[in-house]
Amino acid sequence: MNKTFIPNSKKIKRKWYLIDAKGKILGRIATCAARILRGKHKPVFTPHIDCGDYVVIINAQDVKVTGRKMEQKMYKRYSGYPGGLKERSLEELLKTRPEDVLKHAIKGMIPKGPLGRDTFKKLKVYAGSEHIHQAQTLKTLEC
Repeated sequence: MNKTFIPNSKKIKRKWYLIDAKGKILGRIATCAARILRGKHKPVFTPHIDCGDYVVIINAQDVKVTGRKMEQKMYKRYSGYPGGLKERSLEELLKTRPEDVLKHAIKGMIPKGPLGRDTFKKLKVYAGSEHIHQAQTLKTLEC
């Protein structure tokens, strides 16, 4: 009798991938990173188990977008108080916190809840080309 193989998240071997975002489209990088974080590139992918790999993204400040998104795309946050809605354009956010742009795009592509929170912890984003993960053997990924 054959049994269905269900992977155990503790026994899954996780790899580290490096994505260079310099001159690449924001959405393309986000979909590529979300796919790796979820583990959809593996043959043992199971939707309810975190079987994804780690992703390090560098040069987040040099990401590109198409059309007029730099001026028109708005990021909103709300403090919870009346009149506490704050809006920032993509252009402003790329100048001050470029990592948050990629994190926001990728976070919307992974599941919500405990599984998504555990998956999102494996994402590391850096504005420049320097990062602290030289000890891990990073495999360069072209998206």
